[in-house]
Amino acid sequence: MSKPCKLSLQRRCMLLGVSRTLHYYAARFDAYNAQLCRIIDEQYLKTPCYGVARMTAHLIREGYAVNKKRVRRLMRLMGLIAIYPKKRTSIGNEAHKKYPYLLRGLLIERPNQVWCADITYIPMQRGFMYLVAIMDWHSRKVLSWAVSNTLEEDFCVYALKEALSKGQPDIFNTDQGSQFTGDSFTKTLLDAGVRISMDGKGRWIDNVMVERLWRTLKYEYIYLNAFGNGKELRQGLVQWFKYYNTERIHSSLDWNTPDEIYNGYSHLKRIA
Repeated sequence: MSKPCKLSLQRRCMLLGVSRTLHYYAARFDAYNAQLCRIIDEQYLKTPCYGVARMTAHLIREGYAVNKKRVRRLMRLMGLIAIYPKKRTSIGNEAHKKYPYLLRGLLIERPNQVWCADITYIPMQRGFMYLVAIMDWHSRKVLSWAVSNTLEEDFCVYALKEALSKGQPDIFNTDQGSQFTGDSFTKTLLDAGVRISMDGKGRWIDNVMVERLWRTLKYEYIYLNAFGNGKELRQGLVQWFKYYNTERIHSSLDWNTPDEIYNGYSHLKRIA
């Protein structure tokens, strides 16, 4: 008789490169649902105002046999909520303290003046994972990132501490999602002497820089690849973020890379 496995479910999923989310929903989350999630994610980038009803109508027009119940379940799994009338991204916790938005009218003109963070959904061959990134607003440089199979706070705190080990901003801006309003995340910022800023409800535009990052990442990389597991995704993201920071030039940065602007080494200065 074989001995029972003593490894926890979390440890087994990590060793196999399988998300716990996928494990829990394996019976219902087949290739068809994965394809639906991919289409929902792509459309949501274009029209973040689409709620369940409009997204259902869009899928039906594209030839998919779906109903509102299925679309609602998938959008909840993906962490997607229409920006009107509710908040676009992660769901907030009313018990958590909210901080005022500090960027209105602020001229952001140097690195480490403002950092921002956000979470996005990453589709894979079977299932999905979540990605958090921390970015310097002025240079667009991605300072740290982490992936997780759940929307718990831990992976956001991990990414924050990694970023703070490299530098420190004056202000840190996020949405009002529970991952960013939780005690562990806000205490880490306050202990470092960082001022906390949070978007107003329903105002995804307040954190527009990181929203642009998601669009670039997904259209230039994620949607062109089919990741089989978390290990493949992490390996791919390591290479892509390195390319984004050090090689990808931005028109909004006068055709410099994020690394060049963050380090004060402009390509235009080299030419002059």
